[in-house]
Amino acid sequence: MNLLNNYKFYIIIYLVVSTIFNQGYKFVTKSMNNSGALTILIQIISSLTCILIIPLFEIKFPSNYKVYIFLFLAIIFYTLNDRLGTTARSGIDASTYNILKQLSTVFMIIMGLFFFKEQFVLNKIVGALLIILSNLLVFYKKENFGINKYLILGILANISLSIALFLDVNYSKEFNLAFYVLLTFLIPLILIFIFERIKIKQIINEYKKSNKIILLVTSVSWAIMMISKLKTYELGSVIVVAPLSSLTVILNIFVSYFLLKEKSNLIKKIIAGILIVIGILLIKM
Repeated sequence: MNLLNNYKFYIIIYLVVSTIFNQGYKFVTKSMNNSGALTILIQIISSLTCILIIPLFEIKFPSNYKVYIFLFLAIIFYTLNDRLGTTARSGIDASTYNILKQLSTVFMIIMGLFFFKEQFVLNKIVGALLIILSNLLVFYKKENFGINKYLILGILANISLSIALFLDVNYSKEFNLAFYVLLTFLIPLILIFIFERIKIKQIINEYKKSNKIILLVTSVSWAIMMISKLKTYELGSVIVVAPLSSLTVILNIFVSYFLLKEKSNLIKKIIAGILIVIGILLIKM
């Protein structure tokens, strides 16, 4: 068996680097002054990482102009996800945000059923509903249902991510994969820089006040995470791959508990994680 052509190999890489990325991103947002400038800074380092990885994949580019149209559309939604996600992460625990991210898994399952014409099976739908339930459990508060601007931004960010991934599944394989991911970092950072009128001085200030090692690890892990996730979707079924990626929830709950001391609603988070695992098992049946 060729590991490089096995989706299980890439899902393991994704689970590891995704956990590192989520923990690191939360840490760097704690000291930020400007979320737009920090987003650009991380994207710059992630772009450089992609450039180094390009030789590991086949050099190829599509000749069909339609592919570039879908690439542009995907990048718009990646930009929204990146920018909204930075602000949302600053106000939500890393473990909680990762649970929220599983909504994108549900959206991908729905897209797999209706757009990729994958088989409609009841247990898979029940599994998806359990993932939604896990999110409601974490964010439910009797007095206000836990709604705040960070939650809303997080939901919008992950809807954007789902749309971007949906567009990517069919067209990223037409490119050198690392180059494709490079574009999903490079173009969004340019758009954010222009439309938010971010100054270079602001980016430099974010770099100076950040923990350099954690900033580097977070940025590098983001690039590897995106490459491995897209490769996993290329090689495996959406309905199988999407729920498997939800295992990051359990990993992040425990890592956040020990590293970031995120002890609030721990029982709820663990129950939510268990529901997600059950959901995954139902989806895989």
